[in-house]
Amino acid sequence: MAVNDSLAALADTAFTGSVVVYSVAVVGFAGEYAFGRRGRVARTSEEQTATAVGGSDRAGTATATAVGSGQRLGALGLGCTVIGAALQVLSLVLRGVATDRVPWGNMFEFACAAVLVTVLSFLWLVWQAPAFRHIGVFVLIPALFVLVYAGLILYAEAEPLVAALRSYWLAIHVAAAITATGIFMLSFVVTVLYLIRQRYERGVIEDGSMPRMIAGLGPRLPAAAVLDRLSYRTVAFAFPIWTFAVIAGAIWAESAWGRFWGWDPKETWALIAWLVYACYLHARATAGWKGVKAARINLLGFFAMTFNFLIVNMVVSGLHSYSGLT
Repeated sequence: MAVNDSLAALADTAFTGSVVVYSVAVVGFAGEYAFGRRGRVARTSEEQTATAVGGSDRAGTATATAVGSGQRLGALGLGCTVIGAALQVLSLVLRGVATDRVPWGNMFEFACAAVLVTVLSFLWLVWQAPAFRHIGVFVLIPALFVLVYAGLILYAEAEPLVAALRSYWLAIHVAAAITATGIFMLSFVVTVLYLIRQRYERGVIEDGSMPRMIAGLGPRLPAAAVLDRLSYRTVAFAFPIWTFAVIAGAIWAESAWGRFWGWDPKETWALIAWLVYACYLHARATAGWKGVKAARINLLGFFAMTFNFLIVNMVVSGLHSYSGLT
């Protein structure tokens, strides 16, 4: 089937637009993080202003102004995030219509779809708990990095699928992999924030000594226990989806190659990632491995996912090399 070049061009334009809008959202979230109610600037401005002018009324006014500006910037960031996600959806839909297939047939499309899942997961989190809105800057920065990398390095023209991928299992297996990857990415970000906040809380309790970055970022983050719990819940939600993706891939392999498992590099690293996340969930249930130790296993799991997507796809040859799929 011939590709509709006009729709494909519109899809690329929507993709570029999403990158631009997400960039504005980062600025908005960063402003809220710095000047909102949870920001260090907002919390200390009253004392600083009172010292300078000798009056608490003016200090209170300055604080309220800073907090109000932070709230408006946060609202701007959230609005731009919604618009960026809508542009991503539009881009993927247009690609699918232009090529008459599901829009995740190569590494570029997979990366875009996984980022979309991460962003939608964050938006759902904010809808459930608006107090998490200010951490959007930490979610969107890696999301933007992936999109820019995909656009510059992984970009592929909209084309029909190669014959080997023309199966309904593409829609099932890869969709599950995309969903799990996107949620795991959110868990990765939250885990990094947990480690920063946990180190900050430990430093405050002990002697107050801590790296400058920890001292700057730590006070502005949600409590370590809250971040730890959120990280665990996101992994617990994504793990069954990744399990299904691995099983669906094995079933597809049997119909395509006559065997369920052949220790192809993609299959092997998919299993490694599954085992690491299984170890994380088990560690959470083991008293001696909760907290920081379990968090490090979570980071290792996302490293395995990233290695599987980038290194195995682009460096290691195997049965999946023709597709660039994860």
